[in-house]
Amino acid sequence: RDKIGLLLAEPTAANLAAAKAAWVAARHPYQQTEAYRFGNKIVDEWEGKVNAWPLDEGLIDYTAASYGSESDENPLYNANVIANKTLTVGGRTVDAAQITPALLAETLHEIDEVETNVATGYHAIEFLLWGQDLNGTGPGAGARPASDYDTANCSWGNCDRRAAYLKAVTDLLISDLRWMVGQWAAGGAARAAVTEGDQWKNLAVIFTGMGSLSYGELAGERMKLGLLLHDPEEEHDCFSDNTHWSHFNDALGIRNVYTGSYRRVDGSLLSGPSLSDLVAAADADADRNLREHLDATLAAMQVIVDTALDGEAYDQMIGEGNASGNAKVKAAVDALVAQTRAIERAVTAMGLESIAFEGS
Repeated sequence: RDKIGLLLAEPTAANLAAAKAAWVAARHPYQQTEAYRFGNKIVDEWEGKVNAWPLDEGLIDYTAASYGSESDENPLYNANVIANKTLTVGGRTVDAAQITPALLAETLHEIDEVETNVATGYHAIEFLLWGQDLNGTGPGAGARPASDYDTANCSWGNCDRRAAYLKAVTDLLISDLRWMVGQWAAGGAARAAVTEGDQWKNLAVIFTGMGSLSYGELAGERMKLGLLLHDPEEEHDCFSDNTHWSHFNDALGIRNVYTGSYRRVDGSLLSGPSLSDLVAAADADADRNLREHLDATLAAMQVIVDTALDGEAYDQMIGEGNASGNAKVKAAVDALVAQTRAIERAVTAMGLESIAFEGS
């Protein structure tokens, strides 16, 4: 929030770059929490406020001509709330004169019951910092100019409202994240969901989170689909080209949950009793097998990260005709699928009832 505040006060290229860097840094710890989502109803119902994707960016701001003017699925595909102080939704008028956290959360987010009307969260902020990535599967991310926030030299108009939107959506994200911190604090409902009551059911909830993120969400929805379609629009962090880190940190989060360890942003290590300890006590081979698969998945994800850091972004890797890039992404998908089978074996070793993972 401090970096975004500085950008809005002094809209320079350097301050925009600093705000982008802060967004990327904030994604690292968040993505490692996604293994808590599936199976824990409190987290799953909240997640859409902070990490919903993909989004129809025309709801929020200006877009390039290639975006198109309308969509059969979304009447607000090009509503552009930044440029328009009133919107018409299903015959009713929405007053958007004041862009506030309440307007975004209570009115605009998933308005008209369209999931791609994403008005809040990390990806709305990502779009407001980077703008559209118009490079397809070629090199380059979004290239929004800092002058989009410079009211004295406004590049695309409505700089005051764009700034108001960015401030409101950032304040809202921080509020939503703080709310979830409270849910995991002593006495919080999300914490109670996995620490109180029937401990066997609680273990099933934890394994469900691991397996569903591993299989249906990450291997399937976020990776395999985009690879099959060779479609950069299926990229998770599609404006910033930060997807390599998002996928890596999802995989790391799964391992964190299993091993009972987490490296904080300051570099210190938090560790304690783990699922691994329980599985090893029941079946040492099942525990060793799962640990090996968790490590293999992270190794495959590291290849994707290294490739991106060497200059070939994730959306380029999934491009049609990029045999090498496609193979790297497929290797990670295959590792996630094999990892899920290892999670299932651990579930059996623990004597838990069969668990249905997302996508299975």
